[in-house]
Amino acid sequence: MQDNDIRKILEEVKTIALVGASDNPGRPSYGVMAYLLSQGYEVIPVSPKLAGKELLGQKAYGSLAEIPHPVDMVDVFRNVDAAYGGAQEAIAIKAKVLWLQLDIINEQAAVLAKEAGLKVVMDRCPKIEIPRLGMEK
Repeated sequence: MQDNDIRKILEEVKTIALVGASDNPGRPSYGVMAYLLSQGYEVIPVSPKLAGKELLGQKAYGSLAEIPHPVDMVDVFRNVDAAYGGAQEAIAIKAKVLWLQLDIINEQAAVLAKEAGLKVVMDRCPKIEIPRLGMEK
């Protein structure tokens, strides 16, 4: 994925479902969620443990299927083995982008998502990419 492709994704995306959200401020998913909110994105935390609660002022859901409105991007903070299921769920809710976080590389998930028409970003973090690409607000 080239810088221009990533820039375009980050410009077009408005709503992000963050799968593997954590209420622990020491976890990377917490920091990334806070950052994305500060950049003007709508971020929906997804975690069975947090379902029905609020995280950083946003209602959490137990799964992608429970989110009652369209989602542009699914940002996966789960292990490599869970990425394929994340891709299946992202396809099911008609997301436009599947974003797998740093160190999450799952070619099977990427192929599945791409064949379904999703854009796929692997082994990257939007909290790093936004400032690197000069897009910070």
